[in-house]
Amino acid sequence: MTSESPVGGSQTLSRGIRMLETLADADRPLSIDELSAALGLHRSVAYRLLRTLEHHGLVSRDDAGRVRLAAGLATLAYAVSRDLQQAAYPHLAEAADTLGMTCLIAVLVDGDEAVTLTSASPRSEITISYRPGHRHPITRGGPGKAILMGLDAADWPTTVPDHLRDEIAESARRGYALSESEVVPSLHAVSVPLELPGQPPASLAAIHITLPRPAAEIAEALDRASAAISSALGR
Repeated sequence: MTSESPVGGSQTLSRGIRMLETLADADRPLSIDELSAALGLHRSVAYRLLRTLEHHGLVSRDDAGRVRLAAGLATLAYAVSRDLQQAAYPHLAEAADTLGMTCLIAVLVDGDEAVTLTSASPRSEITISYRPGHRHPITRGGPGKAILMGLDAADWPTTVPDHLRDEIAESARRGYALSESEVVPSLHAVSVPLELPGQPPASLAAIHITLPRPAAEIAEALDRASAAISSALGR
């Protein structure tokens, strides 16, 4: 989580970012009172932040005054990840169709969370939707664990328990991470680290309600997609 008073930074900017993060994590529009409570700010301060973000098209309010993220934020996010999405999507889609599983790329944010950057579903009757922007701790779920696999242990969050350290060591030995019902109930995941030039540590994952083939075979397909994506980005 972004600190309230970032060293050498702007407190107002930090608060604005935290407001956007709070809205992104919410499953519904929030009132100004809910936002001010979540941020620990006086209502008038939260309102001034809201007006600034609204002016730049990053948030909007409905007729009842509830706040949601607006299209301006999507435009910024698309511009940031456009090259990666263009390079990655064909390989994600190919892996998804080959495996019959939804494939996604997750990247490290804030030092301790994985956020889904882009995803592709197989062209079949049963698909699992995993929307971009979905966040979860890197200590839970296959995508997060695969990010840990690609990091030096010294850069791990201090909250990583000993049993997870042992699990990541075993995952590193076999080359892929596994999870079941850790982030979304009933979902299985197989994940591998993904190196992206100029991007934060990342992972490539395949998810489904069951594993349609052996995990090692799924990981091999993900490794091929990972190499193709890295190559497409010039690594």
